[in-house]
Amino acid sequence: MANIPKSIGAIDVQYVKGVGSARAEQLKNIGIQTVQDLLNYIPRRYLDRSTIHKISQLSINSETTVVGRVVKIKKIPRPRQRLIVTIYDKTGLLDGVWFNQVDYFAKVFEVDQEVAYSGKIGFYKGWQMIHPDFDIIEESKDQLHTGQIIPLYPSSEQLRTRGLSSRGFRRIIHHALEKYGTMIQENLPAFLIEKYKLMSRPETYHAIHFPKKMEEINQPMRRLKYEELFYMQLLMALRHYTQRSGIQGAPMTTTGVIIQKVYQKIPYELTGAQRRVLKEMYNDIKSGHPMNRLLQGDVGSGKTVVALIIALIAIENGYQTALMAPTEILAEQHYINIRNLLRDIPVSIQLLIGSVKNQQKKKIHDTLKSGETNLVIGTHALVQETVEFKKLGLVIIDEQHRFGVVQRGELIGKGLNPHVLVMTATPIPRTLAMTFYGDLDTSVIDEMPPGRKSISTVWRKENKLTQVYNFIRERADAGERVYVVYPLVEESEKMDLKAATESYQFLQNKIFPEFNLALIHGRMRQDEKETAMKKFKKGEISILVSTSVIEVGVDVPEATIMLIEHAERFGLSQLHQLRGRVGRGLKKSYCIMITPEEVNEIAVQRLRMMEKTNDGFLIAEEDLRLRGSGEFFGTRQHGLPDLKYADLVNDLKIVEVARKDAFEIIANDPQVRLENHQLIREYFQENYLAKYETIRIS
Repeated sequence: MANIPKSIGAIDVQYVKGVGSARAEQLKNIGIQTVQDLLNYIPRRYLDRSTIHKISQLSINSETTVVGRVVKIKKIPRPRQRLIVTIYDKTGLLDGVWFNQVDYFAKVFEVDQEVAYSGKIGFYKGWQMIHPDFDIIEESKDQLHTGQIIPLYPSSEQLRTRGLSSRGFRRIIHHALEKYGTMIQENLPAFLIEKYKLMSRPETYHAIHFPKKMEEINQPMRRLKYEELFYMQLLMALRHYTQRSGIQGAPMTTTGVIIQKVYQKIPYELTGAQRRVLKEMYNDIKSGHPMNRLLQGDVGSGKTVVALIIALIAIENGYQTALMAPTEILAEQHYINIRNLLRDIPVSIQLLIGSVKNQQKKKIHDTLKSGETNLVIGTHALVQETVEFKKLGLVIIDEQHRFGVVQRGELIGKGLNPHVLVMTATPIPRTLAMTFYGDLDTSVIDEMPPGRKSISTVWRKENKLTQVYNFIRERADAGERVYVVYPLVEESEKMDLKAATESYQFLQNKIFPEFNLALIHGRMRQDEKETAMKKFKKGEISILVSTSVIEVGVDVPEATIMLIEHAERFGLSQLHQLRGRVGRGLKKSYCIMITPEEVNEIAVQRLRMMEKTNDGFLIAEEDLRLRGSGEFFGTRQHGLPDLKYADLVNDLKIVEVARKDAFEIIANDPQVRLENHQLIREYFQENYLAKYETIRIS
């Protein structure tokens, strides 16, 4: 007799009625492999037929949902290309209007489809919605699809061609619950379900996919969010416990003699925030347990100095330090700055990056192995098998979210339980820090060194470019330097690069012929980029035209203007990072964001936020709100599962509660062996063990 799977997580989705092998292939492309995955594919929103408005009842600027049949599809060519899809609901006509991705949306709609439009009502020769949120309902006569509440599922053109529209998903999920509903196993212990009055897991899936009233949706969502965040925090709690229990780290102390010599070279007094953070780190490294600390600090807040002081303590104790940066430009920047601070101090420092000649690389490898090199700064070149350390005691990882967990783990693995400091200039909102860095102790430098000027930030439309160019000319004439940045988006990289190159030639030949300009982009050879950067730093080049490769790691005190072309195409945190490239000297600095005449509402919110504040933490919170947690940091970089239900913008309370519960359980039962924790242990082993092993190595 064949083995019957105990868990719906072990049943292939193709065995659900209405799926089969062809549809299963399409579902696997979007991560649905099992019955459990299918039930986890929750509606993106719900259509409440009791609150839908008739077109005859519409009023201008109101937010509403309208359902009707498509009666006309009209594509209007340039100069203002747009698509108009008109629907009719027996009381009137409403136009849905798209200015972007016109060709794509033209294929999505067909005459006689039933669709729902949601959005703000406008009026131009009739009622209209600009870029409405829409769903193709494709109603049928059976009861499954004609209730008051219609769940609407994420779909795509490819899925729809396989019959997996919203209606298709409703049908197969209905079949899955009918056949496998009794096999849905509970994964939270009774004491937690009782404590928070949570629905049972089987009830949750029925209610989330087929609610009878809109108010019934909140309870199953609360259950799914808590469950997801609880297991994420359990991962953090286990790693936190493992790092601090029984693992011996090298205790390090200092006489302060070398540090005093470095202090004398820093052109300002350390800020209170820098001193506080140093004290937190020093307490870690002298404790006898490995330090595992996240250091957050806005662009220019002085993280590098703090990291150097901790590195010098490690070196003073006979240990080597490795600092890993995500790009060669950033690694070289750290190397130059730190080498200047260490001049006349007996510390051996090396730069190990991919573009170093093989002969020189071999020498560096030898000095690391012998222990002659105390401090090495590099890129992922540090994690190659040929790199060996004599006594690696401290690992510093800069802009750490840009490395995968395996790379981090490989570098840490080159020492014996080394102290670990990870740094980021991207301020991390509190919910995100608790979720993705919950196992790390956190330090924040929330104060700028004295003398840093705030940067004036303005948004200008393309029709103001002549005035902007005149302003740039005045500043460049006075010996100041200018960045001009163009976006580079993966999907259109070739076109973007061509546009940036043509713009550079236009600026050099037509706008600023009296100045030396240079262009740098990601496809240039490293030595070409470095030559251009060095000339810019020396003042041989006045205006540096660039793609966003200069986002992190360029430090030119004479650069006072950051001009960002097509600023609407950059994310908020990216705009803030670019702005941080100026304002590093004593002169007043400016960030000028240029956009076309018309930009979408989200872009407007980003640009207004940039004008309003220089505070990186406020910007990070707003970026998280606008983009959502999935995009803010790629969670795969952390080795963590993606969040399906929780929204880190609005679910802070659930994050805090789940974290407290998970950490308490691990504190009292580190092996998760107690009888009332058995459900947790079994579910964790089946679904999270591989993730735990992955993040444990980092």
